[in-house]
Amino acid sequence: MYKIMTADEAAGLIRDGDVICLNSFVGIENPVELHEAIYRKFKKTGSPNNLTMISSAGFGEWDENKNAESYIREGAVKKLICGHFGAMLSTKKLVLHDKFEAYNLPLGCISHAIRAQAGGLPGALSKVGLDIFVDPRIDGPGINKISKDNSLVKIVEVDDEEFLYYKLPKIKVALIKGTAADSKGNISFDDMYMSGDALSICQAVKANHGKVIVQVDRIVSTPARPRNTIIPGCMVDAIVKVDPEPRHAAYESLTGSFEIPYSQWQDWSDMLAKRTATKPEKNPAAKIIGKRASRELKPDDIVNIGIGIPENVSKYARQNGMLDQITLTVESGGVGGFPASGKVFGAMIGAASMNDMANQFDLYDNGGLNICFMGGLEVDRFGNVNSHRGPGAFSGIGGFANITAKTPTVVFCLSFNTKGLDVSEDENGNISINKEGSIPKFINNVRSISFSAKRGLVNKQKVLYITERCVFELCETGLRLTEVYPGIDMKTQILDLLPFEVEIADSLK
Repeated sequence: MYKIMTADEAAGLIRDGDVICLNSFVGIENPVELHEAIYRKFKKTGSPNNLTMISSAGFGEWDENKNAESYIREGAVKKLICGHFGAMLSTKKLVLHDKFEAYNLPLGCISHAIRAQAGGLPGALSKVGLDIFVDPRIDGPGINKISKDNSLVKIVEVDDEEFLYYKLPKIKVALIKGTAADSKGNISFDDMYMSGDALSICQAVKANHGKVIVQVDRIVSTPARPRNTIIPGCMVDAIVKVDPEPRHAAYESLTGSFEIPYSQWQDWSDMLAKRTATKPEKNPAAKIIGKRASRELKPDDIVNIGIGIPENVSKYARQNGMLDQITLTVESGGVGGFPASGKVFGAMIGAASMNDMANQFDLYDNGGLNICFMGGLEVDRFGNVNSHRGPGAFSGIGGFANITAKTPTVVFCLSFNTKGLDVSEDENGNISINKEGSIPKFINNVRSISFSAKRGLVNKQKVLYITERCVFELCETGLRLTEVYPGIDMKTQILDLLPFEVEIADSLK
């Protein structure tokens, strides 16, 4: 039977060595007060310690002094298993200094492994991750020198087919953010931007005889409608009521509490951007790339658009009238709306439906998308892409590996080089390279493999690499140059700058 208690009392339920699973998504839906209470207890008593933290999509508040950052920094955590580390500003720095074990697994594979544990299975099989960094034959999931847990990802064969087997430690504590608890302890998510892995996490915890702790905005007397209940009260141990901070009406567009027609998507997006986005960077190359990439869209496509440069695809899809003819999706579960960006990435304006995250990744893993648009840090001579790890920095793979693993058409949107690149486009569509960037993006070997060209060829995927000056396509020998934009000299501004040879399409010879 659940109990209503304070955050400090709830923190007392967590024991040294516990495995905690979070339902947050990058920077949204964090039970902040629960994390603050854990920090207060740890600072006062030195407990709980030796914690293992698991999160499909990562957890953070884009503030190194909020949420779990403080107690992670002061030594309460011994192991992190996350899909994405982007919103955890101090934590991702400490990882690279070997302060604790840290593992990066594809977001959807963590989600499916949680669901497997909820169903009494030790782990989940997937073809996602084969031939990329997480594959034990390549690098494995460990991020730093001390991360050597070989149990998280294994290569197995089933019916003569090769899979990766993802296995998580047994989850003992769930930390969840919900909207309301009714008189029976049922938890609804009416004002939340997603439900994520909430139900699977709680089922796994109860199967492991652990504790489910839920932070809610309010406690209500009216029973929740059955279909609105995400977590049944019988699975809840502690409910902590924390009054929500006031927020601008723009945030209500992300809750699905009212209809937002297509004609209003941009208005709501603009309102949100003023409050949640970082200062926009003027990037003419990104606009050129987004405009060209948007031409790959077809009516009735089911689509995922990544953050960064790919976000320009939706802008030009709107301009050319294609945006209302496609269905956009986002990893956290939204289908049929307009993905939000910035600090509320993972939320969706005007979503038609919101799935549990494991169900969303069922769609992605099995090729349910028609096309996706992803960014990239590096591309090598084979066509492999690194999107998650730069020199001395990393964000994590997130849903990138799942989204690109089987989608029929994969479009990578990235500039030809970076740091100082200056380009412009005239009214006739001619491109001028005013200054080359000092850091090349097309190199002999990528630092870490996020997308495997070998696997793309096996899956017969159409893979494009769209830049501000040209387009490459994946072929059996690596990259094939298929398009050179007006104003660009193929030899001096493309071929001479590549450290490897590429095929030239017949149309360009």
